[in-house]
Amino acid sequence: VKLAIEVYEQALKKNPKDGAVASKIGKALVKTHNYVKAINYYEAALKSGQQNFLRYDLADLLMKLRQYERCEKVLQEALTHDPVNELPLLTEDCRYLVLLAKVQSKVNKNDEALLSLQRVSRVLKRAQLEQPDSVPAQKQLAAEICAEIAKHCSSQRGYERAVKFYKEALVYCESDSKVMLELAQLYLTLDDVEACQQQCSAILKNDPVNEPATLMMADLMFRKQDYEQAVFHFQQLLERKPDNYPTLSRLIDLLRRAGKLEEVPRFLEMAEKHSSRAKFEPGYNYCKGLYLWYTGEPNDGLRHFNKARKDNDWGQNAVYNMIEICLNPDNETIGGEVFENLDGDMGNSTEKQESEQLAVRTAEKLLKELKPQTPAGHVQLRILENYCYLATKQKANVERALNVFIEIANSEKDHVPALLAMATAYMILKQTPRARNQLKRIAKMNWNIIDADEFEKSWLLLADIYIQSGKYDMAGELLKRCLRHNKSCCKAYEYMGYIMEKEQSFRDAALNYEMAWKYSNQTNPTIGYKLAFNYLKAKRHVDAIDVCHKVLDAHPNYPRIRKDILDKARAALRS
Repeated sequence: VKLAIEVYEQALKKNPKDGAVASKIGKALVKTHNYVKAINYYEAALKSGQQNFLRYDLADLLMKLRQYERCEKVLQEALTHDPVNELPLLTEDCRYLVLLAKVQSKVNKNDEALLSLQRVSRVLKRAQLEQPDSVPAQKQLAAEICAEIAKHCSSQRGYERAVKFYKEALVYCESDSKVMLELAQLYLTLDDVEACQQQCSAILKNDPVNEPATLMMADLMFRKQDYEQAVFHFQQLLERKPDNYPTLSRLIDLLRRAGKLEEVPRFLEMAEKHSSRAKFEPGYNYCKGLYLWYTGEPNDGLRHFNKARKDNDWGQNAVYNMIEICLNPDNETIGGEVFENLDGDMGNSTEKQESEQLAVRTAEKLLKELKPQTPAGHVQLRILENYCYLATKQKANVERALNVFIEIANSEKDHVPALLAMATAYMILKQTPRARNQLKRIAKMNWNIIDADEFEKSWLLLADIYIQSGKYDMAGELLKRCLRHNKSCCKAYEYMGYIMEKEQSFRDAALNYEMAWKYSNQTNPTIGYKLAFNYLKAKRHVDAIDVCHKVLDAHPNYPRIRKDILDKARAALRS
């Protein structure tokens, strides 16, 4: 590059007015990170007055270096001239105005930025009328500017106007996949599934391997609950690139919701075969941790998340998941009372209490590693911090957390995680009617993928309350809703089994506990106990004995199962 700069400088000496060469020198200096020299060079060239268009290069460089004030000054100078009416000159101004709008956005002069972009938009409309077959470069610029205005409107939540400008951009460049993607994403935000699908289909028609469009298509199929199609789109991406871990992590969540977690290992194996280093990759360990957590192996999940914990890309999500596991390793309904009474004789052992306290202390340490980058992330962190107070079960701590949750719920409209946290705190404080009011609020809201887990937990907790007061039909509706959105929802099957058991329908209870046992990967001894008990009641003695053996193999000291079920089932077979 240094040699190139020397050659360019020689050429410029021979022809000082050659703007193209001057521009190349500036860009070469930037390439070699000689930023100060590049700025000085541009400024000197501008002082000599012959390379006026270098002003754009200078402004662009200043913006990249975040010298926004200097950048704005250079652009305002470029735009300070006598009024002109010729299109080429107006178009030149447009380039400066677009850059100016970007700078103004960076320093929060949002209204001024919009005015700059609107000036541009007017010029482009005129250009379209006066030069309908204008050069492709001009059309490209017009499309970029409309997209920029759309982005601006979108950031200010003016979504309808944003759609209008994206559509205008596509009039100039009808097959610009970047603009089409942004428009598709906007439709997704507005939950306009059909319009989004149209855009994605158009992109994939021109470019069948377009990754963001394929991902979005999978997302859409997911929202339509067409899991087969969604998995198909993900599979296409992973067969081309098995170590595409962001896609794999999305697929694992999708397969969980589709009730097909048994398909995950083959994708993990594909990644292992693709690279011998896979097992050391943070992305791989994150995905493996997710799979283990979802299949009832929280401790193994923790171990794998821990391997991704220090990574720039995966670390923050890994830490969030580790905290969730520490605070609720067995995925219980926090604040729920139905199963609390049943597991009473096991639930309060000193050993269990000690391990819970240790887990809370670990969670508190991990919280210090979270560095949220967005306002929403900061709210999420505050909620998690206060869940640690809930986990102590001490009245003063729970009340302290509750006040924070109320404050968040008041300032953030319809914030599902905050409302669920409030309800959970009320349940721990034994204020069930107040908890029920918050949960009923959530039950009336439209489901969305971002808050999917919190919706599920809210419906389960409300179902728990209804079961406690004998309202089995209302509970059943909520449990079906859980399973519609997550076919692997172990807890929903467990509650269904409990309702059937209460109604003395042991055969149906066993069918539901079977599903709970399947989706807990046959690892949860409590579910195993209930399944074996209902097999016994439904006179399926051999099945009861099989399940007892599985539970006792993994948990040799599990209470009551031998005396209550195993011995009785064996006796029944003998008689």
